[in-house]
Amino acid sequence: MANVTVIGAQWGDEGKGKIVDWLSVRADIVARFQGGHNAGHTLVVGGKTYKLSLLPSGVVRGKPSLIGNGVVLDPWAFTAEVEKLRAQGVAITPETVKIAETAALILPVHRELDGFREMRDDGMAIGTTRRGIGPAYEDKVGRRAIRVIDLADPAALPRRVADLLHHHNALRRGHGQPEADADELVRALTEIAPQILPFAAPVWRVLDEAIREGKKVLFEGAQGALLDVDHGTYPFVTSSNTVAGQAAAGCGVAPRAAGFVLGIVKAYTTRVGEGPFPTELTDAAGQRLGERGHEFGTVTGRQRRCGWFDAVLVRQTVTAGGVDGVALTKLDVLDGFEEIRVCTAYELNGERLDRLPAGRAEQAAVKPVYETLRGWSGSTRGARSWAELPAEAVKYVRRIEELIGCPAAMLSTSPEREDAILIRDPFLG
Repeated sequence: MANVTVIGAQWGDEGKGKIVDWLSVRADIVARFQGGHNAGHTLVVGGKTYKLSLLPSGVVRGKPSLIGNGVVLDPWAFTAEVEKLRAQGVAITPETVKIAETAALILPVHRELDGFREMRDDGMAIGTTRRGIGPAYEDKVGRRAIRVIDLADPAALPRRVADLLHHHNALRRGHGQPEADADELVRALTEIAPQILPFAAPVWRVLDEAIREGKKVLFEGAQGALLDVDHGTYPFVTSSNTVAGQAAAGCGVAPRAAGFVLGIVKAYTTRVGEGPFPTELTDAAGQRLGERGHEFGTVTGRQRRCGWFDAVLVRQTVTAGGVDGVALTKLDVLDGFEEIRVCTAYELNGERLDRLPAGRAEQAAVKPVYETLRGWSGSTRGARSWAELPAEAVKYVRRIEELIGCPAAMLSTSPEREDAILIRDPFLG
């Protein structure tokens, strides 16, 4: 049996929640390896909807759920999410949920700095969720972060806060903002510590023991590969690595432990926030995709930009992300389109390209080259076998496989967990 790593293969919002939930039933442990509470998963279980932004999806199924060292953790957001899920009847205890003791914390100063930057008047905002994820990663890399384990040393906490604010107060002055109150931050951290420390653990060791015992681990990523800080549409990206390689570094396991890499791919393309989007539609077709796909962010509620499937980008993320198979989601949203277009290449200054160029100006200037496929009038919604799909829908899936150079392992045909077509079980490798 293989472990499975799930990543988004577009700009996020690909429907990872349902797929991770489907897989978590078959896993023994679920581990989150990057990001923060800026990413969201929506799970529909037994008619009840659960919205998660920080906790691994396995908690809803009662599976041991781990938050790895690659995650940045807002302790107040964590406790609020725990309370919300408990109110929905989900049991969350230190036995079922563990946080890496070396995970960096997101603090109020991080959220505030995020906001200051997004309110700049030069038109250069990135379009973040303003939840402090980027500034928290900056402090982690700058070696001044306050980590979960630091909450267990209250005597040293004032010194660590002073070191952090030495940097932040200079930034705040530069933004014309008052300096942060060190005593208030120490007080807030001291107050929240008892709610976080019971969950702290050496997650790397927990995973090592589980893998040695032959348990199946589901490594859960957040956001999408096109938001990867190295491989995405920089600078309109997140502040962490979102590709499958981060599963190892973000949880403290060997690279081989990542197992089968499943890339989640929407049957069309969406994006939230700023940045290039070659196949974006601003016409009736784009509006139709957004309305039928209910394209609003789980965490922010922001409306997503919609466009046709971009095979160039997905082929690129399949390569950079080491994807072994894709789960194609929201196929039912395309029901009823007479024609469906797929981007197969780009044109830039008269030259045809088979990849997205790295330069910011070039990314904004590329024009999609489309292939037009016949749509289908029948319904794919709720289909659980190939035989239930219209013939043109099957052809569409097969053409996508050809264009991205990767086979489909699963198809999702509605938000309901069991409405899926399993082609290849990722846990069987």
